[in-house]
Amino acid sequence: MDPCPFARLTVESLALKLPFASRPAGPGVHPSTSPCFCKIRLHNFSSQTTPLPLSPSASDDVTATSSSSSVRFHLDPALLSRLPKSATLRVAVYTGRMGATCGIRSGKLLGRLRLNLDLSGAETRACVYHNGWAKIGKHEEDKKPSARLHLVVRSEPDPRFVFQFGGEPECSPVVFQIQGNIRQPVFTCKFTAGRNAAPRSLQLDYSNTSRGWMGSYRMEKDRSGRERKGWRLMIFDLSGSPVAAASMSTPFVPSPGSDRVSRSNPGAWLILRPNGFSDNAWKPWARLEAWREKSPIDALGYKLELITDTGPTSCIPIAESHLSLHKGGQFCIERSLVGDQTPCYWPSVEGFVMGSTVEGEGKVSKPTVQVGMQHVTCMADAALFVALSAAIDLSMDACQLFSHKLRKELCYDHQDNVS
Repeated sequence: MDPCPFARLTVESLALKLPFASRPAGPGVHPSTSPCFCKIRLHNFSSQTTPLPLSPSASDDVTATSSSSSVRFHLDPALLSRLPKSATLRVAVYTGRMGATCGIRSGKLLGRLRLNLDLSGAETRACVYHNGWAKIGKHEEDKKPSARLHLVVRSEPDPRFVFQFGGEPECSPVVFQIQGNIRQPVFTCKFTAGRNAAPRSLQLDYSNTSRGWMGSYRMEKDRSGRERKGWRLMIFDLSGSPVAAASMSTPFVPSPGSDRVSRSNPGAWLILRPNGFSDNAWKPWARLEAWREKSPIDALGYKLELITDTGPTSCIPIAESHLSLHKGGQFCIERSLVGDQTPCYWPSVEGFVMGSTVEGEGKVSKPTVQVGMQHVTCMADAALFVALSAAIDLSMDACQLFSHKLRKELCYDHQDNVS
């Protein structure tokens, strides 16, 4: 199982030094106290915006700045092949706050910086393109005091395993590994929408029920379509052995007086792995909560936690964000979001962990999953991320308005007829 050759371009250690003789950034506001930000764009990629801290030191030592601002560009083999030999990195620096007020952007352009980068071979070798201060402004040749920007620009190989569902997760598809033009089957899936939250075969290692989502599942009647529960996706290797599972642990129910799953009462999934000691027992690896954000955001909100080996009540937050319900988007886990705590079964490295495509409501979804090579030691590791990808994709359906009808593959009656 060989990875695909990706590369990662990082722009970090960002800091801004303003001249003492600069004019105020606005009425009554001195540049040293005005917020600043920058927009960074590589070639034809979409620009990324990040806060820009001011350097309080009179020296050129940027270590005096508590800067954690950085942006990353993830380059797959296709993008690398399309980039010119000398790709341009553009940095535009603004004073003022990010975003817009009353529809008018509040930032005032302070200056621009352009760097030419030779990214050929970036997928095989690391390279530092710039490390230090650079003068910015409309007239860089001017000898008058001007603003200066500190940044480090570097690239490094970022090999990843790429998988793709052969169909929608609820249709029990085959999962392929993608290597260039080669598609090789590596997993099979089995989706069920039972009336119980989990089958008896999915016995969990922990009996602690203090959080209400790890206990035994009770038999109860379906509440006339007012809750969605019992969805699960089992993932098998090619020998037919189960290697991962995504099981709905908390039903998705509408909040009182509405037809939407609210953030105050989200549904949840458990991502499970075999415990290695019993054919019937599973150990929880992660917990995914999902809900429907209120208008005008119109988005699928989610929160992911890793469950440590110390027990089900000891969880580490990994990611929390939202995806457009109309357009879908990219579900992504970056190592920088984890913070200082690192589970013992995750390497202590920064950067990309996992990404998965998610389509919007009502659209055919065949998720493509990318997993950083350093997070996969065996096929069972990869299967966990594939199961997580299925859970976030199925959450798009689970959080559909209860006034709308689910597709037949997700309904109990359909499952009963095909079983």
